[in-house]
Amino acid sequence: MSAIPGGNVVLEMRNIVKQFPKVLANNNINIKLYEGEILSLLGENGAGKSTLMNVLYGLYKPTSGEILLDGKEVVFSSPKDAISKGLGMVHQHFMLVGNLTVTENIILGSEPGRGGLIDYKTAREEVRKLSKKYKLQVDPDEIIDNLGVGLQQRVEILKALYRKANVLILDEPTAVLTPQEVDELFEVIKTLVATGVSVIIITHKLEEVKELSDRTYILRRGEVSGECNTADVTKAELANLMVGRDVVLTVVKTGKNSDKPPVLKIRNLNVKDDKNLLAVKNLNLDIKPGEIVGIAGVDGNGQTELAEAIRSLRKVESGVIEFKGENITHLKTKELIERKMAYVPADRHRFGLILSMTVAENSVLGYHDKVPAINSAHGFKMNLGRIATASEALVRQFDIRTPGVQVPAGNLSGGNQQKVILARELSREPEFLLVTQPTRGLDVGAIEYIHSQILKIRDKGVAILLLSLELEEIFALSDRIEVMFEGKLVQEFLPEETDEKEVGLYMTGGKGGVSDAE
Repeated sequence: MSAIPGGNVVLEMRNIVKQFPKVLANNNINIKLYEGEILSLLGENGAGKSTLMNVLYGLYKPTSGEILLDGKEVVFSSPKDAISKGLGMVHQHFMLVGNLTVTENIILGSEPGRGGLIDYKTAREEVRKLSKKYKLQVDPDEIIDNLGVGLQQRVEILKALYRKANVLILDEPTAVLTPQEVDELFEVIKTLVATGVSVIIITHKLEEVKELSDRTYILRRGEVSGECNTADVTKAELANLMVGRDVVLTVVKTGKNSDKPPVLKIRNLNVKDDKNLLAVKNLNLDIKPGEIVGIAGVDGNGQTELAEAIRSLRKVESGVIEFKGENITHLKTKELIERKMAYVPADRHRFGLILSMTVAENSVLGYHDKVPAINSAHGFKMNLGRIATASEALVRQFDIRTPGVQVPAGNLSGGNQQKVILARELSREPEFLLVTQPTRGLDVGAIEYIHSQILKIRDKGVAILLLSLELEEIFALSDRIEVMFEGKLVQEFLPEETDEKEVGLYMTGGKGGVSDAE
């Protein structure tokens, strides 16, 4: 890792303040970015990282402060202004049109041509040249929907480079990538930097910060709490700077309890997706008490449909789901809740929360007809005082950052919204937990706590099905790993007998084959 750069400052943010009506998101922040540098931005949920980058990219106007490019002050009223000055941003959720080609997506809004006619040939050639120059190999004529997430990310980067970005902002760039795709992305970033592009990475993965970045800024509660040459600090020191305390970075599991009959049995399950295509194909799976089974797979290989079928949010075409010997295949979601089957959804806005309702109200969703939500002495009558008291306890226990329990859940950051869901589900003493993307958007301190809570209920005998795009999380928590590819479970592993590279190969169909249960 190189030393702190002393070359040209290409970007500077001076005394940036961003005040929202009830939240001071950025307070007098100063950062610099040097030419050809990889800069990491770390911080807890609500620390102000995304707000700061949204200010930089023209999505927010700063309350005060200034932005300088190459020493000259600039004012951005929109992302279009930022793009015109050489800034590009690759969002965590890609901004691509699925039924258009790679070239059409890259040139969208900046089409070459005259008189309303697009010169597709010229655009295609420019995309080809950029792809070759930056080692971002991708077919310029391929439809986006036909590409895996790793290639789609390349398209997003090419889109920024096509607009002549010399400062590239990457928001959680490896969140949905396999280990092999992560390696390829790192090579791409290094190639970009070698050509003079400067890169800012927002990530919560300390290993990646150490491997990639030259310098790191740490934000805490809207302020810069530290700046360091990344090579000079350990992961533990970075974590401490982020959360203000020592963090346990290594998950320690006790031996699993596997001598009892399965709590959940799935036999010959077939489920269709929204396009009426078979997304889950003849799937078989058992989960025992006190066991965490992790499903590893690239996003879009049937995990969502599997989770929704288990939760009765999606129709089962054929097959059987059993819970404690009972056929629950066609039960309603409310009936599953009554059987102590808890659920942490990947899409927290669609299935986890009602954003217009308060934190307190969301903390009892699904359990709103039971004590303490109702006063049992007066029939079905909401007991708002008990609800508030119980939710305040959950806020303290799960470190949910909120001004109060009467604040709408939609006002919370994504990570704190996730904590509300986890607090609600884990506090109900479930016998089975279906948990999908449990730490998406969470900082290292919250991840440590959530992992410890999942392991705690596992040690109490709860059967857990974990679906996560984070292979590190799958390995840290799982007693058994099942790889899902194109709707099938294609391979089973014990985490102590394999590694992320081998699992990653199966995730992309690299070794083929099917599991014995198929």
